[in-house]
Amino acid sequence: MFDRGLTGMGAVVLAAALMITTGGVKAADDAKYPNWKGQWDVINPRFGGQAIKFDPTKAFGLAQQAPLTQEYQKVHAASMADQAKGGLGNYPTARCLPSGMPRLMALSGQEYVITPETTYILIGHDVRRIFTDGRDFPKDAEPAYEGYAMGKWIDEDGDGVYDVLEVETRGPFKGPRAYDATGLPLHFDNQSIFKERFHLDKADPNLLHDEITVIDHALTRPWSVDKTFKRNPNPHPNWTLTACTEGNNTIVIGEENYFLSGEGLLMPAKKNQAPPDLRYFKQTQK
Repeated sequence: MFDRGLTGMGAVVLAAALMITTGGVKAADDAKYPNWKGQWDVINPRFGGQAIKFDPTKAFGLAQQAPLTQEYQKVHAASMADQAKGGLGNYPTARCLPSGMPRLMALSGQEYVITPETTYILIGHDVRRIFTDGRDFPKDAEPAYEGYAMGKWIDEDGDGVYDVLEVETRGPFKGPRAYDATGLPLHFDNQSIFKERFHLDKADPNLLHDEITVIDHALTRPWSVDKTFKRNPNPHPNWTLTACTEGNNTIVIGEENYFLSGEGLLMPAKKNQAPPDLRYFKQTQK
């Protein structure tokens, strides 16, 4: 009985020791990861036009000087021509479809949640999951606008703290996707590959870099840019939760887009635009 009592007490002590050790391991493990806490806003000058663009150092649209193939230069030109007539062109975000990659990484109000297995990038109602547990890309993945991302943490300066998160994102993607509001296109085969290096600026810990390279069949070569984000100094920032459908007056029926008036009535978006097919509605005789 005495021995069994000691054994029971020993089990309690051992369990307590394991809990302390596990907590210590977790604390040590957490210390390996960089401090990316807070709200991050994209540094994306407007240059007199749209702020949301792929290369933040250039204006949007043609000024991006995207290395498009001749075929996709024509796709971009057709998109802008359609928009000039009141259409949406190749800009799926106007239809309230998700931004997808890489447009998603041009949005402000980002939050990075780091765990050993997964790093989450929260952007409004969108979520990127970057798996860092060593898994392979899924072989039977369902198409997704943000794709599937696998990452690896690197301690470049050997100080015991990770400095860089290297990420590769693959499809199959849902589409269509566009870099910006002019409909600057990615290939319609939705087989893009994105390679990224996330790291804090060495001179400013409140500046985050996302060096991103796009490999896409609509491009003549890989297209690389350095996106930067500034940490909001407010410890309690406003996290905006918006839905694209709220206040959106664009209605897409079939292949045509229309406008919704302030009175809630359907309006044409283009000159001499025919109304949508009303075969399922009872027609009023005049």
